[in-house]
Amino acid sequence: MTYSAHVIEDQRLRILQMLERDRAGSHNADVLRAGLEAVGHAGVSYRRARDLLDWLAEAGLVALEDRGAVVIARLTEAGEAAALGDSAVPGVARPRRRF
Repeated sequence: MTYSAHVIEDQRLRILQMLERDRAGSHNADVLRAGLEAVGHAGVSYRRARDLLDWLAEAGLVALEDRGAVVIARLTEAGEAAALGDSAVPGVARPRRRF
């Protein structure tokens, strides 16, 4: 796997984990973009965050709701399973085990 592929898979996992940790299981795309920066993925543009969300939606891991100026991502059951490491999804990094 290339370094850039590893980064993309990690970004997808981090988005799922942010949604899983939220009580409502949802955030807007800009909050998720800022969250990626907070966990070390510097320089993520809004367009890049949207591309990641579109991919996750196509994989059935999130549902997107376009509210005009804002796009809301909601975690699906499949997305929750991937965020927790209960299922493996090609294209999404697996979470590391915590000791």
